[in-house]
Amino acid sequence: MVGLAAVLASREADPLPSPPLEVIEPDVDVQAGAGDPFTYNEKRRPGLERRAARGLAHVIYAKSPGGVIESARRTARYRPLVERAAKPAGLDPDVIEAIVLLESAGRPDAAADPQLEGAVGLTQILASTGQGLLAMEVDTARSRALTARINRSRARGRTGRARRFEAARRRVDERFDPREALEATARYLTFARGELGRDDLAVVSYHMGVGNLSSAIEDFGAGPEVSYARLFFQSTPNSHARAWRRLQGLGDDSVTYYWRVQAAREIMAQYRSDPEALARKSELHTAKNSAEEVLHPPGETEVYDDPEELEQAYRDSELRPFPDAPAQTGLRRARQMGELAGRLEQPRRLYRGLRPEAYALALYLARLTRDAGGGTSPLTVTSTVRDDEYQGLLRRGNPEATQNYSLHTTGWSFDILRRYSGGKQAQALQYALDRLEALDLIAWVREPAAIHVTVSSDARALERLLVERGD
Repeated sequence: MVGLAAVLASREADPLPSPPLEVIEPDVDVQAGAGDPFTYNEKRRPGLERRAARGLAHVIYAKSPGGVIESARRTARYRPLVERAAKPAGLDPDVIEAIVLLESAGRPDAAADPQLEGAVGLTQILASTGQGLLAMEVDTARSRALTARINRSRARGRTGRARRFEAARRRVDERFDPREALEATARYLTFARGELGRDDLAVVSYHMGVGNLSSAIEDFGAGPEVSYARLFFQSTPNSHARAWRRLQGLGDDSVTYYWRVQAAREIMAQYRSDPEALARKSELHTAKNSAEEVLHPPGETEVYDDPEELEQAYRDSELRPFPDAPAQTGLRRARQMGELAGRLEQPRRLYRGLRPEAYALALYLARLTRDAGGGTSPLTVTSTVRDDEYQGLLRRGNPEATQNYSLHTTGWSFDILRRYSGGKQAQALQYALDRLEALDLIAWVREPAAIHVTVSSDARALERLLVERGD
């Protein structure tokens, strides 16, 4: 079953082949030089689940039709029907409601394709699934004919006639009937829970399918009732690699679907409890093409206004120099970094630094990329910290430079050149970006020449990597 969720998950790819607010403390002593400070274990599972929901929420805010507030309002209208469908099966109504928000944004007439063979309705049910597994009335030919009549009636302003055709369509294609669609979704989740043994896996299978998920679990090799968090976080290119390859090979939103359902659940909860806070969060999510302003909101984050403030930040260790030591760090410093400094009569070194947490994250990203099969060639970092005077020069001369609040002026952002040693390094970097986003440690976006990365302050847990490296 795919619908709005698949649209929300779409993201432009590089032209190379590619397949809780608290800090999570490391399991191992990173100062001793071993291990991943964000490794998975069952004790840490709730925190990692919260991180994944937050880290992967942005696309819901960015692409919900009419905005997330309007989408939540539409979805909330169906709460009585959601509860009625969930109760007999012992399902969580919040989860079913979240599926509605994610799949259709609360639009009962949402359709993925004009032939109506694909996903349709509040919960985006495929025609084949509705007819077979879910025992629904689904006559796609009659449904298409009625849809054409509905559209013509609406175009001519005949709303009463359109409503009559809509009622007829609900009878011949129950996917358009909110009550029938919600009850069918409850039946699917009940079936999947019986097959897979867990509620979280049942939700994952709503998009991935029971067969695909069962195969991934078998590849993982940890028993039939492994949690989805463990399957997700422990399947990597160099650990449980068969499971990772199978999940990545699906080529859609299936791998992250569960986390987006959890994000949608949080959105609906906040819509009811604190709609003003949700509206503010929506503004931050939609201000840029990534969630960077959610990580560091304007007005709440220190901005370096001029070179003097940068100098003081280095003296106070708020910023640390970014070295050109690719053999040690896996990161090459581009020669042009800070190239406009001379126009401000300042040394380039001022514009070659990051917050210590951001620098540690950059080291971690390079290590993830290397360990995922990206080879030993360094990634090239083209830009780090700026002050607002430097940013002003960019605004006047570079049409790609933001005209508003730039996270580069906070020391939390850096850019990676989109030029790789080959397809394997591009794939490995993509893995690293996706993993760090799922850990809610970064927000990132592709720009024409670079990957723009903004680092969460939660990356302070990674500063121990600086001790490991002797930096």
